[in-house]
Amino acid sequence: MQWFQIKEKAAGKKRLLLSWYLYKIFGKNILYFIANCVSFITFITTPQIRFYSKKYLNIVFEHVGIKSSLINQFKLVNAYAISLVDKFLVYCGDFNKNNLIFDNEQDKTELLKDINQKKGVFFICNHIGNIEVFQAYLNNAKNLGININVFMSRAQSKVFNDFLNSVKSDLQIRLFPIDEIGLNTGIELEEELKKGGLVFIAGDRLAENNDKKYISSELFSHKINLPKGTFKLAKLMNVPTYFISAIKVKNKYRIVLKKQNELDEKNSIPAYTEFLEKSIKINPFQFFNFYDFFLS
Repeated sequence: MQWFQIKEKAAGKKRLLLSWYLYKIFGKNILYFIANCVSFITFITTPQIRFYSKKYLNIVFEHVGIKSSLINQFKLVNAYAISLVDKFLVYCGDFNKNNLIFDNEQDKTELLKDINQKKGVFFICNHIGNIEVFQAYLNNAKNLGININVFMSRAQSKVFNDFLNSVKSDLQIRLFPIDEIGLNTGIELEEELKKGGLVFIAGDRLAENNDKKYISSELFSHKINLPKGTFKLAKLMNVPTYFISAIKVKNKYRIVLKKQNELDEKNSIPAYTEFLEKSIKINPFQFFNFYDFFLS
């Protein structure tokens, strides 16, 4: 079972607008309280989530020492619910740049140099933590003068575009449906990158209409499938490419970067899975893939 075969109930325009009104009236603490309640109810009533949480924790146990107990399974689900609130707050403009730190200052310096020189940057991100906080950091850096382009599933991009328009968010991000990447999208992206724009696309999930186009690899010695198109597109764009994770540790988000110069399949795929392992080890409760991600 793939992620797009699971009906996602966490985000819908009506739910987002309701959260917006609650946030404006009561503040963000009410959203975290609701997230804690909802995650508990979901965990109790959804055996599928418990199954995949346990499977994941069993796989990473020997690497991170976290047992697949019910408590740890719930901590994983609850961390996901909290991350949705963090994501929502970012879209509402409630972002504190002091809550973001770079794992390596040299990587930060090199990235900002590439951005400032208007080279265009292609980010291959993942579903670890919350990449939106980094996008908000870039959006707030007005001196950079850049366009941020983010790929989501068709349903997600529509929901969040509608929501951003409804609340008149200051977050200047263009959302594209990853399911509809074609020749025109490729040309448009190339033009954006030539102007120094940034592109974010996940490398750890298959697109709904391209789930047969994958590259097999191994994560923690277990087979996984990665989207072939993501890595092919990065190579075709011929701009600086970075693997990136935004991982919550306590109340801070750690930005982990790796510039990937070799974008052929032989080098980029092992490098990306190695990067995923490194990111997961920083905080194993921040890995949010509640489906058949691990195939063996």
